[in-house]
Amino acid sequence: MGERPSNKSVLEQLKNGIARFELIAPPARQLASFYNMLTTMRISATAFWVCVSELIGWPCLCTKQARKKLRLGMPVKGMAFNKGIALNPREEREDADDLRMAVREILCENGNERDQYEEALISITVDESLKCYCERIRRPDFWGGESELLVLSKLCRQPVIVYIPEHEHSTRGWGSGFIPIAEYGAEFQKASRKGKCRKVVWLLYSGRNHYDLLV
Repeated sequence: MGERPSNKSVLEQLKNGIARFELIAPPARQLASFYNMLTTMRISATAFWVCVSELIGWPCLCTKQARKKLRLGMPVKGMAFNKGIALNPREEREDADDLRMAVREILCENGNERDQYEEALISITVDESLKCYCERIRRPDFWGGESELLVLSKLCRQPVIVYIPEHEHSTRGWGSGFIPIAEYGAEFQKASRKGKCRKVVWLLYSGRNHYDLLV
């Protein structure tokens, strides 16, 4: 049995899309140990199960095609709405393109800044290599997801909360309210020396893979 790789080494392999794993113990014990390692590295449950699917030969649980789709105009509209500004379609599109290029510059071109967005990198590389992602984000028709929210919430100092319709969450299929499922940039809801508190942008995740603005 070879020497166990360090957490840092595994993280680098995950970032580069070259991580490989093999079973070296009974499944239950192996998965528990593997999960504890990923938790220590602050890797999400989604990333854990994607890695497990590859590890034991299940069909991939989360692929590029199945990713949640976020049109970057949604957070743009949300931030403008909170300021009492109504954007026309051209302004929304231009601002969304600016955000897309800002994310691309951080994650694809600036190594120093990229290291500050570790969670976003992990979110990307459970689906594809960073190289493939950087090729996709160049396109004007790019759709984002969790990784872009992780970057934009920090870059714009903007808190974002994602909800799902109650009827999609309930096993009984009823309910007219909304349930929060994810929160980004919570630290910016409070005023600090660096700036005033920010109003939250609310997004609705529905239809299995699509985000909309919730107002």
